[in-house]
Amino acid sequence: MAAQRRTSRNSGGSGTRRKRAWGPWQWAGYFVTLLIVGVLATQLYYFLQIGWWVHFNPQSTAFMRAAEARLHETDPKATLRHEWVSYDQISRNLKRAIIASEDANFVNHDGYEIDAMLGAWEKNQKKGRIVAGGSTLSQQLAKNLFLSSEKSYLRKAEEFTITWMLEFWMDKQRIFEIYLNSVEWGEGVFGAEAAARYYYGIPASKLSPWQAARLAVMLPRPRYFDTHRNSPYLAQRAGVIARRMGAAELPQ
Repeated sequence: MAAQRRTSRNSGGSGTRRKRAWGPWQWAGYFVTLLIVGVLATQLYYFLQIGWWVHFNPQSTAFMRAAEARLHETDPKATLRHEWVSYDQISRNLKRAIIASEDANFVNHDGYEIDAMLGAWEKNQKKGRIVAGGSTLSQQLAKNLFLSSEKSYLRKAEEFTITWMLEFWMDKQRIFEIYLNSVEWGEGVFGAEAAARYYYGIPASKLSPWQAARLAVMLPRPRYFDTHRNSPYLAQRAGVIARRMGAAELPQ
């Protein structure tokens, strides 16, 4: 009987020591912690990857992978047009045209143009949706390397963070070199060398001022202008860029 009472007391005690089940707030805290750890791990990956690219060229980008997946929907054997060339193998005409068209203050800013971003925000408020981003070349590269073409303020915040990483690790010439070799110039066409050969049948080093200006104007909507090469806007805007190219300052 004494043994049975001891057993009964022991079993009752172990029951009181059982862990209580988590409540909703504890589960919420757990998932928030996982989310924070995941975000920090992703940022660390981006940071280390960009550091690697200071000396090694990217083999692909998020935009390239998205384009390849899109092409494979209709042709499983489709491949991207892309060929990496060094900074010196790209025409100064194209470099000047892109800076004149996309980011006139590229050499002097730290990755951001606050006035341009505020102007884009005001434009978005008037339209009631995101229609402009006010992005510099560094911000465009950040998006191309890691993100998607989706327009949202969350994606913009991530773009802002990655831009800081690019400017932390790289000088302007390296940022521009990677940009020139990875930016989209048509359906499945990436980089200056592929674009020059696709549209004009020449290497990127041989682009004339007029050819360079037209390629620069295509950048905001490359797939559209790929199929609308006779667009009056393309010709008109290229003329404007051609006149501005002489004032464009290149990174050294």
